[in-house]
Amino acid sequence: MNMLPSFPLLSRSVRLAGLRRAVAVAVAAAFLAPVGASLAVAENVTFIMKNSHQFRVQVELYSQTRNHVWPGNNKVYILDDSETKRIPLACEEGEQICYGAWVDGDASTYWGVGPNNKEQCEDCCYICQGGNTETINLVE
Repeated sequence: MNMLPSFPLLSRSVRLAGLRRAVAVAVAAAFLAPVGASLAVAENVTFIMKNSHQFRVQVELYSQTRNHVWPGNNKVYILDDSETKRIPLACEEGEQICYGAWVDGDASTYWGVGPNNKEQCEDCCYICQGGNTETINLVE
């Protein structure tokens, strides 16, 4: 005795209609997707910044992968003297982000890439892959 359920066979026209629909969707998707486009995967990283300088410090974070600055809109993060601040960022997985910090009112005293991402740095960039940076200590 056969215990398998029986299904009616699909007609050739129904099978062809389904195949045509699948091909149409695939072709439409190929033409609608921009050439070279990739899907960005959202990630989060938290920069932990400590101001060990005697004066207040301004901080911006700069993507080296795309044209983006945190906090953006001509604003900066402020760290008072002796303050440690956690700065959470929404970023793209694999994105390289560098910090720039400078003494409030004295852009010639800076750390990382400095104000406006204009300086060279060693060890001031991090890859967006979740989690936290180590504590970045801004000292004299």
